[in-house]
Amino acid sequence: MLVRGIRGATTIESNTREEIIARTEELLQTLVNRNDIETEDIVSAIFSVTDDISAEFPAVAARRLGWIYTPLMCTREIPVQGSLKMCIRVLLHINTEKKQNEIIHVYLYGAERLRPDLNSGETDRYYTSRK
Repeated sequence: MLVRGIRGATTIESNTREEIIARTEELLQTLVNRNDIETEDIVSAIFSVTDDISAEFPAVAARRLGWIYTPLMCTREIPVQGSLKMCIRVLLHINTEKKQNEIIHVYLYGAERLRPDLNSGETDRYYTSRK
């Protein structure tokens, strides 16, 4: 079995505990559903947030989803001038038999702008939502 990485990101409207947890849960559920992931196959998750997010750790959402034994880490994103604000990113590591080109990465809400090359419709390996 291989270990593969899956990327995902979302944005929030306001720096509140409730919104951070809700948007992170939505992101994680979408990643799990789109990639047919079982909780026991999740090796680890690294979350990053932009400087303007501080009301809660995104990892709280993963714990609420039952990822009790999964190693989780939260960190700050590098504050590059002009970069997307109010953004939560995740890198999941999973055990899988899927090939790298079979993994579906997920970008929700304003996070779609992180990968404008993927909005061309030329690939189905990425999931974006214009909510």
